Amino acid sequence: MTVDRPIVRSCKIVSMLKIAFDPIYAHPLPEGHRFPMIKYELIPAQLLHEGVIRPENLFSPERATDESVLLTHDAVYWKQLKEGNLSAAEQRRIGFPWSASLVERERRIAQGTMDASLFAMEYGVAFNVAGGTHHAGSNWGEGFCMLNDQAMAANFILHKKLVSKILIIDLDVHQGNGTAEIFADDDRVFTFSMHGANNFPSRKQISDLDLPLPDGMEDEAYLKILRDTLPPLIENQQPEFIFYLAGVDVLATDQLGKISLTAAGCQERDEFIFNLCHAKGIPVQVSMGGGYSPHIRDIVNAHCKTFQSANDLYF
Repeated sequence: MTVDRPIVRSCKIVSMLKIAFDPIYAHPLPEGHRFPMIKYELIPAQLLHEGVIRPENLFSPERATDESVLLTHDAVYWKQLKEGNLSAAEQRRIGFPWSASLVERERRIAQGTMDASLFAMEYGVAFNVAGGTHHAGSNWGEGFCMLNDQAMAANFILHKKLVSKILIIDLDVHQGNGTAEIFADDDRVFTFSMHGANNFPSRKQISDLDLPLPDGMEDEAYLKILRDTLPPLIENQQPEFIFYLAGVDVLATDQLGKISLTAAGCQERDEFIFNLCHAKGIPVQVSMGGGYSPHIRDIVNAHCKTFQSANDLYF
């Protein structure tokens, strides 16, 4: 992958925050579907409107190759997914109606996270507008997740021998069960999931560190747990790279969340993660994960604050 060099315009260096995005991310769904697919159009549009980024910050990923997929996912599952041969029950478990364009979308999102991991190594941080598909296991899809983008990217940079130790910080309100299963026997990747105890999935996997939270937890208690846990974890594990899943379904407004963070608390969470990674010089790739507030503006605003927090600190 060729990495762009800094672009100078009007004597101002353009921020080198690199963000994977393609219009295919906003895949059409049946009317009334509960997944807020439109957010993938609105997030980059709002970031551009607010002047947080310029068009040069966005890059369109190619599709992930079969070889890249098979570093993480089972060959039989991948063949069935690619060819549309999943059973009706397996499709219901995923939650999206199958189509070839949906599979193409998943491949591009996964490649976007792999590309962003390389950009993060150069610039300190990089994003995917989508991703965070942490419910996809080695041989299953679930909960709007078919290919596990951050697991694929972790295996990609390990396979390339670019790093030898990775930490995955999953702060989506739902447990990263697929990620936990994929790396259950791989001590090169430490999986940390801080999630609602009484939330999807009903059948949890075992991460290297799970912190299940009670319903209704608010900013102060949530942030204290995170601040008390993460610095010693990083000190102990000494990761060379971090993947951060920055779900905004922790908001009190979220219909599926059961955790009660304010927008300010969610932003403070992100700032804490970025400040910690920045101070320790650990590259971090960020995927956006879930968000199901009834008003799309609450979802988009919270996601955009994540981008802004990183851009303000790093660039």
